Amino acid sequence: MRAEERRQAICDSLKAAHQPISATALAARFSVSRQIIVGDIALLRAAGADISATPRGYVIQKSPSGLLRQVACRHTAEGMEAELNAMVDQGCTVLDVIVDHPIYGQLTGPLQLSSRYDVAQFIARCAQADARPLSDLTEGIHLHTLSCPSEDAFRRVRTALREMGVLLEG
Repeated sequence: MRAEERRQAICDSLKAAHQPISATALAARFSVSRQIIVGDIALLRAAGADISATPRGYVIQKSPSGLLRQVACRHTAEGMEAELNAMVDQGCTVLDVIVDHPIYGQLTGPLQLSSRYDVAQFIARCAQADARPLSDLTEGIHLHTLSCPSEDAFRRVRTALREMGVLLEG
């Protein structure tokens, strides 16, 4: 398979996927190295493909279903799992985390977390990589973009976060 054909096949695979696909899985599928896939993804992005790297792999962002809402929170790294679970427990998908860095401006990390399983996998990967959350850069202050099935679900998220003491309110 030629490189152009492989890159098109990668795009097709990501478009058809219902969950993120890791570079390792794509490498196995196309019988190339993981580094070749990383390069292919970079070239696809440079050509305008809307491919995001999430903690679970690559995705082509589909228009989120439901209502898009944002919440501002503040907590330590130790509170991250409880905060994320509070949001997915209400039926919302945590699309990303956003911090306002004093030098680089807005930094966004795609998450795509929809369940406690997703949250547990994310937390495990953070522990394995000894990685710190983006919110460590801003003394715990950050935003999350949520896709919520209803306004009621968003209200429940805000209530749960308020009760945990992590919701920042005006």
